[in-house]
Amino acid sequence: MSEMLSHESLMRSIGLLAEAALPRWGLEGAALKMINHSENTTYLVTPAGDVRPLILRVHRPGYHTVDGIRSELAWMRALQAEGGVPTPQAIPARDGQDVQTVAHPSLSTPRNCVLFQFIEGAEPQQDHDLTEPFKQLGEVTARTHLHAMRWQRPPFFERTVWDFEHSIGGKPNWGPWTEGPDMTPARLPLLQKLVAAMGKRLAAYGQGQDRYGLIHADFRLANLLIHRGEVRVIDFDDCGLGWFLYDAGTAVSFFEHKPEVPGLIAAWAEGYRRVRPLSQEDEAELPTFVMLRRMILFAWMGSHAETDLAKQEGPAYAEGTCDMAEHYLSRFG
Repeated sequence: MSEMLSHESLMRSIGLLAEAALPRWGLEGAALKMINHSENTTYLVTPAGDVRPLILRVHRPGYHTVDGIRSELAWMRALQAEGGVPTPQAIPARDGQDVQTVAHPSLSTPRNCVLFQFIEGAEPQQDHDLTEPFKQLGEVTARTHLHAMRWQRPPFFERTVWDFEHSIGGKPNWGPWTEGPDMTPARLPLLQKLVAAMGKRLAAYGQGQDRYGLIHADFRLANLLIHRGEVRVIDFDDCGLGWFLYDAGTAVSFFEHKPEVPGLIAAWAEGYRRVRPLSQEDEAELPTFVMLRRMILFAWMGSHAETDLAKQEGPAYAEGTCDMAEHYLSRFG
């Protein structure tokens, strides 16, 4: 059956598949509530009785292989056990495997599913003072990077690459930035000049092992939880190989243009330095990674125009991106 369904029909079909997945973990009859639909579809699972809820993630098809997902889960386990970074842990199914490939007649392709522990906490709100959470996030980010540098990756390791070529170059993971929302011929020359300038700076910055490695790649506010004053990180679905400082750029996703961002990036850097050094060259390049994230999200909105997030943020994103480009080029162009 074709998956060219209406949004409502698709959500209903994915929900039926999620219900079909629950017996793999012995959760027949548990209540399901969808809590997010973006790249993947995430459900709150409430088993019968006085039992803690769980999180079921139904992966979109064609993004990660089973080994890719296993690699993500292996790093999350190692980060918590060895790196002191609390992460949601995957719960093996009855057959002992973390990843379950589940089919349902209403969908043309099976979906990979993973069940996670539920981690308590509340998403930080953009209209609150985020200075202290960003300092904590800087510390957490530095710990993930230190762990990534020494972690022995499993033989099946396979993750997304976030270098220039696969971000905003010739083989972009999330589509070409030239197809971003409200992209017009008048905006093209400015953004072309921006991308060229960023490419030169990133090539000069290099990919030494102290600058480039395994990263979370999506530290946006929606993937952070604050619990009793502690910042916790969830959703490693985009983790892969990229510049360590790209993680700083992801922290201000979708509000990169706001006036408070330089102060928040400074707070992030302060926290990061508590755990791992940042050179003057590193700090000087932080605006490049904020701009890189902006352009990657600009491309993402073009290729994911059907998502609620793209519909909400997209209309003004092109204009804001051009404003940021002019400011960046006035400093670095």
